[in-house]
Amino acid sequence: MSLLELKGITASYGPSQALFGVDLSLEAGEVCALMGRNGMGKSTTIKVICRMLKHSGGTVHFDGRDLGPLPSHKAAQAGLGLVPEGRRCFGPLSVYENLIAAMRPGPWDFERVCGLFPRLGERSDQVASSLSGGEQQMLAIGRALMTNPKLLLLDEATEGLAPVVRQEIWAAVATLKRDSGLALLVVDKSLAELRQIADRAVILERGRSVWSGAMTALDSTVADQYLGV
Repeated sequence: MSLLELKGITASYGPSQALFGVDLSLEAGEVCALMGRNGMGKSTTIKVICRMLKHSGGTVHFDGRDLGPLPSHKAAQAGLGLVPEGRRCFGPLSVYENLIAAMRPGPWDFERVCGLFPRLGERSDQVASSLSGGEQQMLAIGRALMTNPKLLLLDEATEGLAPVVRQEIWAAVATLKRDSGLALLVVDKSLAELRQIADRAVILERGRSVWSGAMTALDSTVADQYLGV
């Protein structure tokens, strides 16, 4: 059984339907890229998985459990770790306080997170609002890891960052794939970087899954059809 499986997901914001049939599966320890042009339903799919938005049709199963009836905090407790779009750190709290705010028992603790992102250790007493955008993104990833999830969801984790910081984030994601055994669902537009870390890809078009397969099978024809401007 897959760690995460979505079948025929439909979802709406009030009267406006956003998802019309999303299918996605992810195995334990696998890295899946969730791709598509802007406005095609990627972040909405993440919200459905994390129970921040209720779906109107289809099923969402995680680790053998139906997530449909669960509120978002119960989904998190089931093993979902979200790095949301826009970072959303707790600005008035220190780096250390942000990291321990949602800490749960497991291999990821403050020291291990600081090993992945040494800058967080250097700035442990600094309030989050005073960090650079890249440092806040590192903090958001570290905070999600401190929940010791089975699946880490990264929604546009490199969006709007300077190139050098983007590379630091991608290097950290590659380290997570190599060393942690975590499953990762990654939403991003950087096809070149995704090719380096993702095992599989699912592409959304107007709220539907239109392509899925091994990352090595995502050729230029598919990319031009579904990901090009």
